Amino acid sequence: MTQAIVGFLVSVPLAVLMAWGAAALWFRLPGSRTQRRLAVAGWGMVALLLLLLGMRGEWLANVTQLLLLTALFVWWFRLQPTHDRPWSDDVTYLATGEVQGNRLTLHHVRDFDWRTRDDAAVYWQKRSYDLDRLDSVDMIVSSWGRPGVAHVMISFGFEGEQFVLFSVEVRRLKGERFSEIGGFFRQYELAIVAADERDAVGLRAGVRGERVSLFRLRMPQSAMRSLLLAYVEEANALAESPRYYNTITANCTTLIFAMARGIGARLPFDYRLLVTDRLPGYAFKVGGLWPGYTLPELEDRGRIDEQARQAHRVADFSQRIRQEVPGWEESLEGTGNGK
Repeated sequence: MTQAIVGFLVSVPLAVLMAWGAAALWFRLPGSRTQRRLAVAGWGMVALLLLLLGMRGEWLANVTQLLLLTALFVWWFRLQPTHDRPWSDDVTYLATGEVQGNRLTLHHVRDFDWRTRDDAAVYWQKRSYDLDRLDSVDMIVSSWGRPGVAHVMISFGFEGEQFVLFSVEVRRLKGERFSEIGGFFRQYELAIVAADERDAVGLRAGVRGERVSLFRLRMPQSAMRSLLLAYVEEANALAESPRYYNTITANCTTLIFAMARGIGARLPFDYRLLVTDRLPGYAFKVGGLWPGYTLPELEDRGRIDEQARQAHRVADFSQRIRQEVPGWEESLEGTGNGK
């Protein structure tokens, strides 16, 4: 009886690891879909046989599983991210930037004119910004009906005239679709995209039909500048050394959180950092949203998807989508964001 219990206790964690190995092979093994199916099926049959033998007390079966897992982990940890792949048009280039005095220059700012979710007129630009005019930071949250899931972007405004949006995304290959599960298995490299709001917001609100909300963040000007430069530094580092995207540890929210902490913000960890459609509630809790409103009021008045659909590619797109958003009129009147 004791031997059977020990065999069971040893076999269960090995079975979990073997199941993880099947998923790793499916998402990362080179080859066609058929070849990967055959490899995963073979791995699964061997794993099941060894599991049954191990639970009967056959220790050689457990040793065999350990050897297979060792070989799998050697292969897994030798996988390296790269910049040299046939990328989708929207992530062909990564944002980079440099600062000279008070002038920030960003390279590869995306300003696509999207016709469908997979087709756009392609425009990459170099743009410059006067850091002395930086006076707003907005959090843009886009959701598409999947509970707990949203995409978070940060937009920096320069006296209500210029805006640049940063988005942490998966760097997809041509024709590839995003999978949250694949994001756990090194399926994607990480991308930091700098974009015109007509591109990034227009794509999600107008073309994809997502629910998009904008929240003015409450920050002193010095913190705004530090956060913007943190984005530029992170983007430059990523362009130099590729990294893998991870659904939990390296995504659109966790990188923002890490950068905010890196510039001195005392932010507590909270489950809403992982349940991304709850992030506005977290920002409200820590006092990061525009004051004088309840969270439901900020969420209601922050809805911008309809305005974005109506504005489409007009020159004053960024100004139109902010009408009625708390903090916008106040910043125009010069009350600022803690300035």
